[in-house]
Amino acid sequence: MKRLTDRVVLITGAASGIGAALAVECARGGADTVLLDRRVGPLRDVTRTVRALKRRALGVRCDVSRDADVPRGVAVARRQFGHIDIVIADAGFEVTGQVSELTLDDFRRQFETNVFGVLRTVYATLDDLKQSRGSLVLVGSMLGSLALPGTAAYAMSKFAVRALAETLRFELGEAGVSVTLVTPGNVTTNIRRTDNHGELHLALKDPIPVITVGHIRGRREPGRT
Repeated sequence: MKRLTDRVVLITGAASGIGAALAVECARGGADTVLLDRRVGPLRDVTRTVRALKRRALGVRCDVSRDADVPRGVAVARRQFGHIDIVIADAGFEVTGQVSELTLDDFRRQFETNVFGVLRTVYATLDDLKQSRGSLVLVGSMLGSLALPGTAAYAMSKFAVRALAETLRFELGEAGVSVTLVTPGNVTTNIRRTDNHGELHLALKDPIPVITVGHIRGRREPGRT
């Protein structure tokens, strides 16, 4: 974690789950953070938590499914910190259901966040990462290699993220930018309490027993997102 000292880390999907846990761990490692998420209240809470660790944190409302939001958030980060060293594209949600039950709009909605949201993040930060010879981290899933019944939309999106990461690893290597794909299993997040429209329902019980996000420190596979 010493390599994070005084680095600036930008994280999408930072208001909860893996993104929030990574924000805290990066701060503990000495990094300043730019936290992007569309949920203002939880984002404010995570930002306060990071600042309590005596590191600078900037929370910016951002919906990665909108073309203008990520560049705007990155522009704010540049003005505040002057550079970006590490980008973690974590924002995502899960559309569930058998193919026969889903519509094309369900698949489009899934890809707008999980695939095009990642691409928007890459495009918005690429010049910064080349300048800093930094690191790009794409959060995939174990379902980016294994598709199961009822997971078609989500698995397709994570297969696409894996393909993107493998391609970028070659394309950005000469520019000195490292590319890492994280392929989590199940952890405690709100993803299974989120409906097919990306709306959170906290009253829903998580149907899958999982390890906790608090256990990700030092693990290479922090959890499903």
